[in-house]
Order: sequence, then structure tokens, then C-alpha cells
Amino acid sequence: MAYWLVKSEPFKYSWDQLVADGQTFWNGVRNYQASNNLKAMKRGDRAFFYHSNEGLAVVGIVEVVKEYYPDHTDESGRFGMVDVKPVKPFKRPVTLAEIKAEPKFAELPLIRQSRLSVMPIDDKSWRLICEMGGVKP
Repeated sequence: MAYWLVKSEPFKYSWDQLVADGQTFWNGVRNYQASNNLKAMKRGDRAFFYHSNEGLAVVGIVEVVKEYYPDHTDESGRFGMVDVKPVKPFKRPVTLAEIKAEPKFAELPLIRQSRLSVMPIDDKSWRLICEMGGVKP
């Protein structure tokens, strides 16, 4: 299993909305590096759900339930999406400020490539962020 982080602006699509929906497609990614990360996702992989712009925190964990397929909102036909479902919320959000303050995360893409909307997370970082959020990895 691989680990990822996906970002969403809560006013566009929040953790609470995903929980209410039960499952969703992760569309609208137009950055090639982020798109390549979507392509690399496999069914059963887990991802942190990160509220960007407002909140700036990891708030839950999702699971990939459908692998990469064409994004129906992309008129160019170049980009795709995956489907995810909620697994569990964090007991407490892990903020970007907390992540930046931890030296162990210095190489984390969330710090180094902050504008990237879909990124890989290494195993050690996954476990530590889960611990910080009060959930078991």
C-alpha cells in the first residue's frame, strides 16, 4: 500500500461533504506532476485529506476505491481522476504549522512543493502524522 495526501479547499469540497456523500471522484487536477501521482494510485492506497486555503490541516484519511480514469470535467482529455471514500476522521486536525515545526518533515512534499495538490507521503511521515492526529495508521 502506498500513502498520499490530497488537498481540497473546504468551501469547494470538505471532509464533512465527503463523509455525507460516502464516496467521490477526485477531479479537477490540472498539474502534470499531481496528475502523475493520481496515475500512480492503486485501489486500497490511503491518502490524507487536507483542507487547503482555510484550515490548513490534515483532517482525515481516505481510501482509493477506483484507479485513474478520464476526468469528465477536462475538455482537453489529458487529465484523469480517481475515486476515494472516507476511512476515518482525525481526532484532532494536524495543522500545516505543526507539520512545518517538526524537523522530521523537512523533506515532505507538503513543505517542499506546497502548491502540489496530490503528493506521495512516505511511511514514516504517514505514521507520525496519524499519531499527531490521534488515529492508528
